[in-house]
Amino acid sequence: MATEVPYFTNAENGYVPAKLAHRSAASSQPLRLLRFVVNHVIPDTVKFLLQLIPLALSGLVGLVLPSKKKSIHGHTALVTGGANGLGRALCLRLAREGCQVAVVDIDLAGAQRTVEDVRALGVKAEAFLADIANYEAVERMRLEVESKLGPVDVLVNNAGLLAVLSLSEGKPADLERIVNVNLLSHFWTIRAFMPGMITRHRGHIVGIASIAAYFPVGRFIPYTVTKYAVRALMESLNSELRMDGLENTIQTTCVYPALIATRQQFMDMLDKLNFLKRFYVFTPEQVAEQIVRGVLINKREVFVPNIMALFSKQFE
Repeated sequence: MATEVPYFTNAENGYVPAKLAHRSAASSQPLRLLRFVVNHVIPDTVKFLLQLIPLALSGLVGLVLPSKKKSIHGHTALVTGGANGLGRALCLRLAREGCQVAVVDIDLAGAQRTVEDVRALGVKAEAFLADIANYEAVERMRLEVESKLGPVDVLVNNAGLLAVLSLSEGKPADLERIVNVNLLSHFWTIRAFMPGMITRHRGHIVGIASIAAYFPVGRFIPYTVTKYAVRALMESLNSELRMDGLENTIQTTCVYPALIATRQQFMDMLDKLNFLKRFYVFTPEQVAEQIVRGVLINKREVFVPNIMALFSKQFE
């Protein structure tokens, strides 16, 4: 006996059932299992093994013929959230490439400390206090940056809020703040600085997402959602630049780091959840090194560690 499987499609007078297929109720369990193995397990395994081949070849080629690096010496780099953690490490690493650095943060004292350390490397740097979740504040900050350091060539959207919240937790204002800082700020800074990059025919935009943009994490729902959105934003931006013939003018890099040792409170929480015994935690300096290397070779995606690129694509 066959059972009808309803499939609902839209119509002017509402949703009506449409016949899609018939499934036999008499199918034996072993046969269904065999079909599953043949149709899913074997193809997925083969796909995984095939994806190992270009990764291995790419690694071998990289050892023999390193990618050609561009120079960003003398360029102006702007890093949001540059006062602490990964943002601070990025400011220092970009300074070592000869960039003058605009350190943007709501923690002005921390930003000024970063500026002092950047200047010690022999390049210009300035601290800028700005709420990047506010478009008018970003526009004012752009004018100030350009007056003190010149137009921005490398934009690094790093600032973000990491909150341990489930879907029903947190005040509405807290959730809005997370979305505005982690996602909407990217829109505002790109809107503010990309036109100048187009005019000068050079620019690089970096978006810091997270490995959570591929592997969703419970108890971090607002954070995870914004990182998925940053991934979508950067991929869409890259596509639009190609559509507009600007793929050789402005480069993009989206970054998917795993665990980073940033604030002590966050590390203590991960330790209580027994995460630190199961996962390797990277230092901000290690991640910053990989990001800047990616920028120098115009790498569209940077995974830290690199092996996560393979597992992420397979998981997707």
